[in-house]
Amino acid sequence: MASRCDYYRDPEAPEANSLVPGGSALVVDDRGAILMQRRSESGNWSFPVGVMEIGETLEQCVIRETKEETGLDIEISGILGIYTDPEHVIAYADGEVRQEFNITFYGRVIGGRIEVSSESTEVRFLRLEELETVPVHETVRLRLRHHVEQRAHPYLG
Repeated sequence: MASRCDYYRDPEAPEANSLVPGGSALVVDDRGAILMQRRSESGNWSFPVGVMEIGETLEQCVIRETKEETGLDIEISGILGIYTDPEHVIAYADGEVRQEFNITFYGRVIGGRIEVSSESTEVRFLRLEELETVPVHETVRLRLRHHVEQRAHPYLG
């Protein structure tokens, strides 16, 4: 089995045995393009994402993970939504099966330069039209739809 396997609305998915708070950054440039990384373990394009470490806030986690995964420094500018769907689980090779728990923040670049990390094969800003033609997990597509809707309030679900 790969190091991780995502299941979404799959009746064959294993039962979750873990819940870990995590966050991601939806960073938009001045042209409306979105910062994305192509994940090395799946080949899918995704936002910078990670889990909290003891001693940090979720906001600090997202800023840290974005720097580690993309080379860019960001500041948080809002919240897109809270994503905790029990029908999205991630199974890891060590037996952990994690239920989704992700808060997606809006962020803006304040420094750094784009660099590829060990977790990705490519990092760049993609326009929404480009994102329609590349591999993106359905849960990330949901977040992209919520972004396009320009919601007045964060998504809760």
